[in-house]
This record gives sequence, structure tokens and C-alpha cells, in this order.
Amino acid sequence: MYLEVITPEQKVFEGEVTITTLPGSDGSFQILNHHASLVSSLGKGTLSFKTKEGDYLEHKIEGGVVEVLNNKVIVLAEKILKDD
Repeated sequence: MYLEVITPEQKVFEGEVTITTLPGSDGSFQILNHHASLVSSLGKGTLSFKTKEGDYLEHKIEGGVVEVLNNKVIVLAEKILKDD
């Protein structure tokens, strides 16, 4: 499936992934290939995903919204938090 992670400042990631884990407002959830259509709010937490090449990446986000449609996942994150 195709994933885009976008903040108001920049596009953080764009590419093919096999799994995505998101911090939902009511708890974390995962999206796999051919997931049903979905729009959900996101809370503060860790957004993680595994690329098609097998790399595991994660970002701490402040919150936002995710849309899943036709095997494409678009994450509009309010902010990417920096590690202290």
C-alpha cells in the first residue's frame, strides 16, 4: 500500500509500505494492505511503518487525521515531535 505522511511544514514520507501503526484518539490501530476505507482522528503518540524494503521507521506525532482509501494511506500530522 502507498503511504504519505505530511505536516504543515513538509512531506515527511512517501512510498510503499507493508504495515502502518497509528496513534488513534482512542488507542493505537494498524492498517494493512487492502484495508477498508477509513477517516480517523489521531492523538499524540508514535506513527510507525515498515517499508516494502523491510526498513522499520517511526515518528512521534502531536496528532492529526488519517484517510485510508483504495490502498492509499494519507496521514496529515499536526507536528512531528523531536526526541529530547
